[in-house]
Amino acid sequence: MRTILITGGTGLVGKALSTMLLAKNYHVIILTRTLPTNNDKENLQFALWNVKKSTIDLDAIQKADAIIHLAGAGVMDKKWNDAYKKEIEESRTKSSYLLVDTLKNNTHKVKVIVSSSAIGWYGGDKMINHFFTEEEKADKEFLGMVCEKWEQSIEAASTLGIRVCKLRTGIVLSKAGGAYIEFRKSLAFGIASILGNGKQMVSWIHIEDLCRQYIFALENENMNGSYNAVAPTPVSNKELTITIAKVVRDKFYIPIYVPTFILKLMLGSRSIEILKSATVSSQKIKDAGFTFLYPSAVAAVQELEKR
Repeated sequence: MRTILITGGTGLVGKALSTMLLAKNYHVIILTRTLPTNNDKENLQFALWNVKKSTIDLDAIQKADAIIHLAGAGVMDKKWNDAYKKEIEESRTKSSYLLVDTLKNNTHKVKVIVSSSAIGWYGGDKMINHFFTEEEKADKEFLGMVCEKWEQSIEAASTLGIRVCKLRTGIVLSKAGGAYIEFRKSLAFGIASILGNGKQMVSWIHIEDLCRQYIFALENENMNGSYNAVAPTPVSNKELTITIAKVVRDKFYIPIYVPTFILKLMLGSRSIEILKSATVSSQKIKDAGFTFLYPSAVAAVQELEKR
């Protein structure tokens, strides 16, 4: 399995994962809507696809030994009006169907697909000290339903004899973008912004551990189905915020609570994801043999701030 085809390869996770795969001497092909003007990386190629037009570079598919499927519109990028909710769903499901249909109707050598999913599958905590596990049914709210359709759409590849593994990803901590950058922003002014009451649990994962999980799933033939891609130690929003503040500012910060009503005014229905408590278990992937480099929030933040 030396050639890996990646969808969503130009995003936060895709860029980090491509770099890690290339370092391990894999050949990487990134599916994109627009080819880059230059590419000086050995063993890295780009190929065209367009989900809305149902077009894809067949040669790229036929070169691939495995597919990593990361494509999907950013959940927090825009307000959740009806049109963007539809885009969030269809960017995931239609891209999956395009991949599966192409594999079904053409010769190929793809042995495994590892697809992104999200812990939005579970909704919010319903019981104290309860960890969500992979066996639980999808939540009936918007993101739960999206995740269910997302996983079903790529699981269709298993009927073609392809091993399918889905990683339900938590909050990704990375200095290159995403949630971590938002946590850090107010620290430039010496303010540690705690969201809501700060008690909501955050199931997070360091970007390096997440990329390692994708490669682990590629290389471990015993992995099938869904796995939670979260660190083993969820923390509250307050604890994560203060941990980042201490590492970045030492003692020179002031904790300030951002009221719930302000978050709702700023984010609308997206504030649900900011204020939701989701305590998610990583036990299944640990039982599969995966070892975390950054199992604690302190270790993760300290490593990120060295970059």
